[in-house]
Amino acid sequence: MSTVPEGLLRDLAPQVLGALVRRFGDFDAAEDAVQEALLDAALQWPREGLPDNPRGWLIRVAHRRMTDHLRSEIARRRREESEGTRIPREAFLAPAADAPRGPASDDTLTLLFLCCHPALSPGAQVPLTLRAVGGLTTAEIARAYLVPEATMTKRITRAKQRIKASGIGFRTPPAAELAGRLASVLQVLYLIFNEGYASTAGPELQRVDLTTEAIRLTRAVRRLRPGDTEVAGLLALMLLTDARRPARTAPDGSLVPMAEQDRTRWDRASIEEGVALVSEALAGTERFGPYQLQAAIAAVHDEAAGDEETDWRQILGLYGLLRAVADGPVVMLNQAVAEAKVHGPAAGLALLDRAAADPRLAGNHRVDAVRAHLLEESGDAAAARASYLTAAQRTTSLPERRYLLARAERVGAARPS
Repeated sequence: MSTVPEGLLRDLAPQVLGALVRRFGDFDAAEDAVQEALLDAALQWPREGLPDNPRGWLIRVAHRRMTDHLRSEIARRRREESEGTRIPREAFLAPAADAPRGPASDDTLTLLFLCCHPALSPGAQVPLTLRAVGGLTTAEIARAYLVPEATMTKRITRAKQRIKASGIGFRTPPAAELAGRLASVLQVLYLIFNEGYASTAGPELQRVDLTTEAIRLTRAVRRLRPGDTEVAGLLALMLLTDARRPARTAPDGSLVPMAEQDRTRWDRASIEEGVALVSEALAGTERFGPYQLQAAIAAVHDEAAGDEETDWRQILGLYGLLRAVADGPVVMLNQAVAEAKVHGPAAGLALLDRAAADPRLAGNHRVDAVRAHLLEESGDAAAARASYLTAAQRTTSLPERRYLLARAERVGAARPS
């Protein structure tokens, strides 16, 4: 009995979905057909072996499910003639969609732009893309948005129905339309990457399949917009962040904070590419965007030999610029750490209190985790331990929980008797 390479079905799912939506135009039914094809593959491939063309195999099976669905609908509604006019006869023939396709016709990229169509509200664009392109489950997306799963299910379903009702064509938008969708596209890619780099829930700290796909799609968007400095900034940010991935976990899978990581394990090629990208982006514009500035912060971290050698004053200055263009509680939360490095834990805690007052961070475990770290730095072991325990209780990531509990235990053990 053979095994299916880990992550293969996940990687292929958005490509197959894109091929079906392009051919049939029915997003909701296409997603159901793809899920059935993925289930067939999960059952058959381990038993019968991996097909020569896994993507083509999935498209053929999903295509058959889709045509069965259409025939059933036609029969049920007894509108063979009108439906036959609306649905091309070629839709029932063997699909050409499994033929080799070049980068210019990347169905996943087209699917990404479809999900970010201006006919959808921003509140619908991001969850739909995370579901269709990122492959996140509805439950994972609901957790990220801090809403019940049932609420998120309705939101995604309405978005798919809106696409179907509006008759949006499945195509990469022309250059004149790209700019209008770009902000949503970049936000979605950023969220997909973040979910892969630091999973919000589950037993794994990181999901390489998500970070890899986010980087691949961002490269594809950069090919469409080679002169856009924010696209370059986002790609640089991803590369500079992902470069640390090999050192983020210990052999037992536990989390290793950046200050304690073995930087010789960082991916130097990704760092060099990221630094070159962000340097070019910053030099190519007079108005710095949030992704460029975040990439610049990441570059300062990655070029330092260690935590003590990090230019924290420069990082603090970059956070000041970032807040000027994209102020928010998460930015302030991160800035609090740099503030503490430059001006001491008390200054960091004061800024943290301002960030924590924002209702959007209510109950967020990162507030308690940062507070615990700064309290530990200030020497208040008892308060630090309490905050570590609160953060551990609030996180849904098992590796983060284990790390926070271990920190609480260590702080407690270090308290003077």
